[in-house]
Amino acid sequence: MTMATELDRAYDLCRQITKSEAKNFYYAFRTLPHRKRRAIYAAYAFFRRVDDVVDGDASVDVKREQLVQARTLTDPGRSTDGPDLVLLALKHAIDEHSIPTSYFGDFVDGMEMDLVQTRYRDFEELRRYCYGVASAVGLISIAVFGFTDPKAEKYAVDLGLAMQLTNILRDLGEDAGRDRIYLPTDELSAYGYSKTDLISGTTNDAFRELMSFQVERARQYFRSGLKLIPLVSAESRACPSALAGVYSAILDRIEASEYDVFSRRIGLSPVEKLLMVARLWATSRIPTALLRKG
Repeated sequence: MTMATELDRAYDLCRQITKSEAKNFYYAFRTLPHRKRRAIYAAYAFFRRVDDVVDGDASVDVKREQLVQARTLTDPGRSTDGPDLVLLALKHAIDEHSIPTSYFGDFVDGMEMDLVQTRYRDFEELRRYCYGVASAVGLISIAVFGFTDPKAEKYAVDLGLAMQLTNILRDLGEDAGRDRIYLPTDELSAYGYSKTDLISGTTNDAFRELMSFQVERARQYFRSGLKLIPLVSAESRACPSALAGVYSAILDRIEASEYDVFSRRIGLSPVEKLLMVARLWATSRIPTALLRKG
């Protein structure tokens, strides 16, 4: 088997993993050109592997050892007789797009927090977690997208924060059921809403005021994060635009439901996601000069 064929197999495996697992990302990834798309698939396959380690049934000590392996871009799962295809594709993508490997370590650090931490004292502590599990992913992504203005890095960080904060608000009930509370403890206290209230799914005025504050903060990060779009290469813009669009829409629906995130999971249907991605992809193909004249 030639190296080219083996590499193709490696990237195809990463594509299959992404298609199977990336419910809110896959449609957006499809807007990228082939070389960039396959690199994002490889990165996502690595993220998925680390996530599976953290969510697995092994002891905390075993998981930490697996995460140590992941930090060095080795296989954090069980060994295989043949080459690690995910790692093969990932290393190729890192070399091809000059992706700083420190960002992968930042991602693993963020995921490791979920092994031991179920409460966050304040927003700064929560922000560090969100940076690891989401903003580091954004920084990896823009290395693949292509950019020249260094401000793109700040906006990628902010877009990642916005998306992760939206995830946290959407999944409050599910996470509370696992005794995991991401909303900062000091903010719960400030709004008179207790951890017991959250775990029991209480929706009262205090909860709605708390959630209104959380939604507005996420929107502030979206407003900053959207400044990323014109700073990445034109052929890549539809991808971050679609991701921002999908997650902003989820945030809008959380608000429209009067913050009822306990009785059902709020999201967009596959058809809605596909239509949104198609619209944003079409918009991204319009030259900037024409948009300015419109």
